[in-house]
Amino acid sequence: QVQLVESGGGLVQAGDSLKLSCAVSGGTVRSYIMGWFRQTPGKEREFVSAIAWNIGETYYADSVKGRSTISRDNAKNTVYLQMNSLKPEDTAVYSCAAGRAWPNIRMANNYNYWGQGTQVTVSS
Repeated sequence: QVQLVESGGGLVQAGDSLKLSCAVSGGTVRSYIMGWFRQTPGKEREFVSAIAWNIGETYYADSVKGRSTISRDNAKNTVYLQMNSLKPEDTAVYSCAAGRAWPNIRMANNYNYWGQGTQVTVSS
């Protein structure tokens, strides 16, 4: 059973940077898409970014494109989301997900495994 554990969230000011981590254990995700989603109270989960683990192809939501970089470390079995120039509207719980999500990698329902999430709060 694949397990995902996020870390790296916190309270920052607008313009700051954060690097989120998603540690993978319990199984191989080499053939999976690894995604980052975020959610605020009362709203649907929103796609943020994804990476195809085996080939490294990356995908970004328009809201974070140019400000964020997703990457993975094979040796550490960890996926990262580097977020720069953070805005108050980036405030959310960020969750890591894994699954064979092709072709609709932006849809949360296409992911099989989820972490508990890490809170990111950006103050203005």
